[in-house]
Amino acid sequence: MDLVLIERLVLNCVIGIHPFERQAARELWLDLELGFDNRIPASSDRIADTLDYDAVGRRLREFAAGTTFELIESLAEACASLLHREFGVRRVRLTLWKPAAVDFAANVGVRIERHFA
Repeated sequence: MDLVLIERLVLNCVIGIHPFERQAARELWLDLELGFDNRIPASSDRIADTLDYDAVGRRLREFAAGTTFELIESLAEACASLLHREFGVRRVRLTLWKPAAVDFAANVGVRIERHFA
């Protein structure tokens, strides 16, 4: 299966379990590998036939901004479901980073991989 890649998509949302985390949106980073058959858009050379990564990025940013999950695991799962439901993605490998969430670590994050029928 072909992959469409998006690296370090910046999301801003309220996320976290601590009261101080719930007071303002924070920046998260999202890396995506999206399974998509690129043969049709490669032969047609039409954006309408492809997985429009600009539209994917805009939609994920809009979605995340409207959420208030406590766990990045929950946000990651919701993003994977959205990608399947709204864009027809059949495989998602998603890494969601929460920079500076833990002292002495540059980043913490979760990685999930989902395959949809």
